[in-house]
Amino acid sequence: MPATQVPLSPVDVMKPPQYRRLITHPADAVVFDDDEQVAPAAGTPPASAGRASNGAVVVKTHTDYSAIARDSSHDNFAVLVHLKAPGSTEAAGDPLAPRVPLDLVTVLDVSSSMRGSKLALLKQAMLFVIGILGPDDRLCIVSFSSRARRVTRLVRMSDSGKALCARALETLVARNGGTNIAEGLRTAAKALDERRYTNGGVSSVVLLSDGQDNYTSIRQAFGRLSPNYAALVPPYFARTSGDRTAPIHTFGFGSDHDAAAMHVVAEATGGTFSFIENEAVVQDAFAQCVGGLLSIVVQEAHVEVVRGELYADEERRFLLFLVVPRADEETDGDATTTLLKITCVYRDASAGADVSVTAEAEHTVVRRPEQEQAGDVARSVEVERELVRVEATEDISAAKAAAERGSHQEAVEILENRQRAVAQLKAARGGDAMIAALEIEPRDMKSASRADGATRARGERTCSPA
Repeated sequence: MPATQVPLSPVDVMKPPQYRRLITHPADAVVFDDDEQVAPAAGTPPASAGRASNGAVVVKTHTDYSAIARDSSHDNFAVLVHLKAPGSTEAAGDPLAPRVPLDLVTVLDVSSSMRGSKLALLKQAMLFVIGILGPDDRLCIVSFSSRARRVTRLVRMSDSGKALCARALETLVARNGGTNIAEGLRTAAKALDERRYTNGGVSSVVLLSDGQDNYTSIRQAFGRLSPNYAALVPPYFARTSGDRTAPIHTFGFGSDHDAAAMHVVAEATGGTFSFIENEAVVQDAFAQCVGGLLSIVVQEAHVEVVRGELYADEERRFLLFLVVPRADEETDGDATTTLLKITCVYRDASAGADVSVTAEAEHTVVRRPEQEQAGDVARSVEVERELVRVEATEDISAAKAAAERGSHQEAVEILENRQRAVAQLKAARGGDAMIAALEIEPRDMKSASRADGATRARGERTCSPA
């Protein structure tokens, strides 16, 4: 609910602004149950039919090696699980095919720092979003600075609905005051939680801010230094087992936003985080996000520990590490060991039904030949690529952390070691595009770290006392 600011106590006034505690209480008892009824526009197929998909999710597994010697064991054997969502009829060339409707709430920062070109570009991007939504989709616009305001109810994107939202956008002005992200998200949660009608499809929130929340206490108890960014996420968005909720897709606008907070908000709700450094590309960023939401064909996909949504033709890969024991010595011939059976359960967004699919090979197995026959087994290229990607991501994060604390030489060494490891891979010598990309980022980061280290050294020499 919108919050009313209460005068701060003398103790609070003495604190720096980022640590002041804002006491809030509901400004009114308005219930957001005035959302426009879900109904198909005249002449269009019913939205409940959903977007027809080209088959089911495809599940594949790849083992690190196809065989392990019978008298050997392996404590860290990698298995790659690969999920691929089906395509859609629209992707297959049928632009008029019905699809799953979308309920979208956009939470827009209109604090004083958004004045001028930032707000103008944001309005332009929102007009584009309005343009690509269909008559069965619904949009609610929320703005926030020190307080949050529901600018439009959840309204269908018919011609009249689009015109209403476009006019509402023009009323947005940058306001004096701070940045109250948590209140903006609470208003979005209220709009979704109290709606009278549900579209039976996809619900999502898009949050854009160029600043840091200075109204919500995110300090941890007992003197911990790490902020509790989860305090920004309203309980409505908590992802609990068996419940479907709306992911929050966050956009950090410019260099002054709190990237850590935006990342935590997105991760906690199953959304995505995007950094918009160049103000001019905000429309492209919004288009990519909303375009993806309009192509969801799989919801609540989970393979034991994996859970989420898949867009049409989207692929996801993850690694499992298994302990493989020695084979039974009494087994004759070329024996096998069954490692696991992968089943993916998900909700088909087009049919509104639960689906269960098993990996193409029902059981993932490895051969267990004699030692002399296992020596020439080649490693799986698919598993190697994924292992390299994970390791490179970890090293890049470690190098960034080292650079941020001023240890530029340590960052350079981490990145050089990673470059050497990538260069030795068979996939790298074969011209693999993904491996080539993993070589470029560490190289660019290494150059930047060296430059920053040199600049810092020159600064220290300049500031040294005579």
